[in-house]
Amino acid sequence: MQLLCLGLNHTTAPLTVRERVAFGPEEIEGAIQTFKSRLATEECGTLTEAMILSTCNRTEIYCAVADPNKAADALEKLVSEMKSVNVAQFAPHTYRHIQNEAARHIYRVVSGIDSMVLGETQIVGQFKKAVEAARAAKGLGLMLNHLFQDAFTVAKEVRSSTAIGSSSVSLAAAAVRLSERLFGALTDSHVLFVGAGEMIELCAAHFGAARPKSVTVANRSIDRGQALAARYNGRAIRLQDLPEQIAQYDIIVSCTASALPIIGLGMIERAIRERKHRPMCLVDLAVPRDIEPEVSRLDDVYVYSMDELGAVVQSGRESRKAAVLEAESIIDMRVRAFESWTDMRAAVPVIARVRDRAEALRRELVSQARRSLSKGESVDEVLERLSVTLTHKLIHDPTVLLRNAEGLTREERSHMTNVVGHFYKNRW
Repeated sequence: MQLLCLGLNHTTAPLTVRERVAFGPEEIEGAIQTFKSRLATEECGTLTEAMILSTCNRTEIYCAVADPNKAADALEKLVSEMKSVNVAQFAPHTYRHIQNEAARHIYRVVSGIDSMVLGETQIVGQFKKAVEAARAAKGLGLMLNHLFQDAFTVAKEVRSSTAIGSSSVSLAAAAVRLSERLFGALTDSHVLFVGAGEMIELCAAHFGAARPKSVTVANRSIDRGQALAARYNGRAIRLQDLPEQIAQYDIIVSCTASALPIIGLGMIERAIRERKHRPMCLVDLAVPRDIEPEVSRLDDVYVYSMDELGAVVQSGRESRKAAVLEAESIIDMRVRAFESWTDMRAAVPVIARVRDRAEALRRELVSQARRSLSKGESVDEVLERLSVTLTHKLIHDPTVLLRNAEGLTREERSHMTNVVGHFYKNRW
């Protein structure tokens, strides 16, 4: 089996494409089970393991397959069917990584090197949740389990031994910066957070440090909203009350798991009229988007999506080039270790066949020896004949292999000779 990564991210696909193929948390388990049941055939690449990582910046599918190219084609068609998106709309934005390069990509993702925010740590938690969802869906087997444990080890080593996360600008910090460009100091600003998940918690911490005039959390669960708002002496409202109250807020930061926009054009048009055209700053951190794209066309409304925030968070990358090189060196070493592990796993069936053949020879010769002894032959002669015959038969295959190496290159002959020689040198 080979490792395959099929995906798209913030560097290969615009937000308008990423949101079309994003998988919500409630979709993951069913999608993995569909992959395993629909793509198990040889025509589809024989997929046996699968995991989905779907965040605001990427959707990636990791799987163990017999034929990576067939499996990637089949996955694209199946995703097209599941998400009701034409393959031609997203396939040009996808990338395919196979075996060692797939492992390298995963190590870079979990280490934060491939993130919009270089060195960010949130991806580790997102990856762990994705692994747990795949495990619940029975999508993990020997290859992916081994790979993901390696990935977490790599991420820990990169973060502890390099400066990859120093001086980084998070998405939450970028949202504060953009708001300050519009309003200056936020001490007179009223801030509304829509949602109460991990990303909103991070944003609340950053905005809270800027000491806004008020903080409000709108959430489906009022209890969870109140728990978050209380940390910043704020209040909570129900999500359904948003249309009537949104005009009160200068800055709205939204990140929910809704499959459809929850802040529409009509809602903001009414809010702007009620505010007598005082500006509003809307930050949309959700994928799919929480705010209708048409809202950005309104006067006095400034909408920032993930792609606009990405331009801000790039600012610290240049100063951390040395840390990236150090991290890549660590990843190179772990990719070689993964390659060795896969080579070893590939040899397991061959080893099993060699052992089976040796055992069959042993049983055959012992049976012959017993028949000879029953006829009255000398024990010493029977043992000598058995040992000589067994030795000749066991070394016959490697001897023939070495003699018939004419069709190989010099490098291949040398490698084969070294392997066989090393095997026998270290055992006798």
